[in-house]
Amino acid sequence: MPMNKPHIEFQSLDMSRGWETPPGYPSGIKQKILASDIDEAKKTGSRSRLLRFDPGVFTTAPFIHDHWEEVYLVSGELTVGNDAQGRGGEPFKAYTYACRPPGVNHGPFKSDTGCLLFEIHYYDESGR
Repeated sequence: MPMNKPHIEFQSLDMSRGWETPPGYPSGIKQKILASDIDEAKKTGSRSRLLRFDPGVFTTAPFIHDHWEEVYLVSGELTVGNDAQGRGGEPFKAYTYACRPPGVNHGPFKSDTGCLLFEIHYYDESGR
């Protein structure tokens, strides 16, 4: 199925506006969608986004997606695998990368100092 993301040439991003908390995330985590034609109901398309953690924010349970996810830690630090109280886990600093296939448990996550992630989410065109 052809992708229908918009054609966007290089342009400045307004990093102060256009952020929103994704459903199911705590209020200190915000996303800025860069381009998307993802349809999670039909399991098609892809999305590129920035995800920002405010300092001290953490999630309390692992995530699992039915799509691929690639994550690049642009700045700051991110801890992976903390408990529900935000303790423990393995810390990572920029410039770190992860690639996760559909169905993989990952997280919970926290950031003591805050961080910025670039993420790409997409469905496998082969239907696997």
